Amino acid sequence: MTLEINNLVVEYRTPDGVVHALNGMDLQLEKGMTLGLVGETGAGKTTTALSILRLVPNPPGVIADGNIKLNGEEILKKSERQMDEIRGKVVSMIFQDPMTSLNPVLTVEDQIAEVIERHEDVSYKESYKKAREMLEMVGIPGSRGSDYPHQFSGGMKQRAVIAIALACNPELLIADEPTTALDVTIQAQVLEMMKSLREKNKMSMLMITHDLGIVAEICDTVSVIYAGRVVEHGTLKDVFDNTRHPYTEGLFNSLPNLTNRKAKLKPIKGLMPDPIHLPAGCSFHPRCNYATEICAKERPEKVFRTERHFTECHLYNEENIIKGGVIKR
Repeated sequence: MTLEINNLVVEYRTPDGVVHALNGMDLQLEKGMTLGLVGETGAGKTTTALSILRLVPNPPGVIADGNIKLNGEEILKKSERQMDEIRGKVVSMIFQDPMTSLNPVLTVEDQIAEVIERHEDVSYKESYKKAREMLEMVGIPGSRGSDYPHQFSGGMKQRAVIAIALACNPELLIADEPTTALDVTIQAQVLEMMKSLREKNKMSMLMITHDLGIVAEICDTVSVIYAGRVVEHGTLKDVFDNTRHPYTEGLFNSLPNLTNRKAKLKPIKGLMPDPIHLPAGCSFHPRCNYATEICAKERPEKVFRTERHFTECHLYNEENIIKGGVIKR
């Protein structure tokens, strides 16, 4: 499945003011590929995921502009009934918090079987058999299916949520921090399982994460998001080996240096901007070591290094490239 988001604007209209969650969001995901969406908390990653499924809470959330296309079809024009058919079968999502994603009064196998019965032409007995098979696939004994969520550990709840999302072999899987609650061993198993399912079912995947290690392991392309906009996008090699945006540089510099244990971390100064009062010009300029006067006045245009690798940064306009104003990490 292909995913294309163009100029998406999402606002949360609250009594305290309008929260500008997404501000002209652009995203492209090719069939059978995995796109990593990377950025700090509050950058707009989860809002992007909820928008694809038309689950932005309304009120106060409003999709004010833009379009979202799945296989070329505009989903913002589809009815709620049509969206019910899409959610869980065509597009599934692994939600970030497993503690609130499961119904506490239904057994785990009830919740997996419900999805299977809803979207597949199978009997009641077959749906429960497949539900237990899905639990086995994510490393939970099938016999535990009759347990309730409170009888599961945090990591087991997360794996149960993953089993629900994968139960109907979706064409597009949105994974919002899918391994947050898992230990390292189970995390590796789950990522390997997701990779094999992607290859087996030609499934596309949007991987939302803070972990650049996960991005390096599982993603084909990377979009770096800041204040509701993609500021750098390219293949894994483009973004990791030819880093261009100062924000992307800051994310890499915040990681420990494994070759030099004495090297100090270089965190990005300051905090994410208040989404009610976003800075003029480039939203990152108050935190940027390379900011110039134009950065505070004008929003930068996309500058392409290759056909697929672009950056929204004034450093790379024609004049500054001539002056040699480029980042070398």
